[in-house]
Amino acid sequence: MKKLRILVTTLVAALSLLSLSTGPADAHKSPAKPVKATFTLNAKVLDGGQQIVSLTIDTRRLGVRASSLTADTFRVTATGTNPYTSLDPATVFGTFTDVERTVTGVHLDRSGRIVVDLKSGYGVDGASTFAWGNSVGRNLVLDLTYTVTQNKPVTLRNGKAFTFSALRQGKVVDPEVNAFGSGKAAGLKYRLYTPHAKGKRPLIVWLHGGGEGGWAQAQNNDLPLIANRGALGFITPKAQRIFGGAYVLAPQATDYWLNDPAMGYSAKLKKLIDTVVKHNRVDRNRIYVVGASNGGYMTPRLVVDNPGYFAAQVPICPALLFGDPVVRMISDAGLASIKTPTWVVQAKSDDVVPFEANGKHMAETIPNALLSAYADVTFGGVTYPGHWSWIYVAQNDPVNAKGQHIWQWMAKQSVKHHHR
Repeated sequence: MKKLRILVTTLVAALSLLSLSTGPADAHKSPAKPVKATFTLNAKVLDGGQQIVSLTIDTRRLGVRASSLTADTFRVTATGTNPYTSLDPATVFGTFTDVERTVTGVHLDRSGRIVVDLKSGYGVDGASTFAWGNSVGRNLVLDLTYTVTQNKPVTLRNGKAFTFSALRQGKVVDPEVNAFGSGKAAGLKYRLYTPHAKGKRPLIVWLHGGGEGGWAQAQNNDLPLIANRGALGFITPKAQRIFGGAYVLAPQATDYWLNDPAMGYSAKLKKLIDTVVKHNRVDRNRIYVVGASNGGYMTPRLVVDNPGYFAAQVPICPALLFGDPVVRMISDAGLASIKTPTWVVQAKSDDVVPFEANGKHMAETIPNALLSAYADVTFGGVTYPGHWSWIYVAQNDPVNAKGQHIWQWMAKQSVKHHHR
């Protein structure tokens, strides 16, 4: 019996040693039960418009080991289709099918979720969330389908390895765009950012270009926010500090602002702005209007129609001339009557709205107007189309002879100051 006890004890000890020496390695090699998860499409509006810049896989409950994640852990492909089947595909530019998105890195966020970073930037194929419908002259929000393939197992903190059995696509998330509320007044949809600052705050009105207006099949008021950073620039921490906290209003035309003679947009916008002012803590002495292209026309149109109402205006690449035959949308007498502080911004290389007859003429006709005339639209080492001079304003780039940048200049203007 004594020998038997010694033999059993020895066998148990040997098995224990074997378990200690091989357990973790075996655990690492033995995949855990496959897991399903959902990933969000993380979007950001860059200088060239909104793109999907990363994916976030919800792994908060799994306890993923960060060191097991590398850039080749996942493969990502993207498809962006035009949802408006009535449009001839030959007239829609910017759709894409099964484009492999370059993964630049994979990491864990503070919540323990896997983040797959994707290459993004101007000209990156398959990154955009919208395309251009040439036949309707509008941007079109794409239907996006992302496929995530796991190339190798991911390890948990307990040493177990696993492979997702399914990765399902979730929502598109853009914190800046989502910071804007939605509403409708005077027959127009709008988005409104409300500042965190207390007390009465200034209001900045952003008027979009022609591509962001509604049309027969779509009244999508995300477009004034996602096509460029015109409105979003003003909600950045830097801009909010400069303005001491500001409301930012982005209305959407039901077609395009240049159709004001038929649609009465100037009157509708004034009624919309008055409604927003009434229901929010807006400083009536500090209401600013900024607009690009179509909106660059509607900006001084509002100012001419409502003298003394706006503290300052910033027309960007303004479409002053329009139609066939071409007509001047605001008379020289109307422009010359403007007393509101004005800063015009346009690139000389603009091939959509000629600089000489539009931005330059406007600046020369409005009394005491400032003009930032750029050679082209180059920012951050990237040269964009010449019409996109709104990029400069969205980045607070224009500067006057006093060394004052455009946001700081705007913030100093007030109706009360003008009337002193």
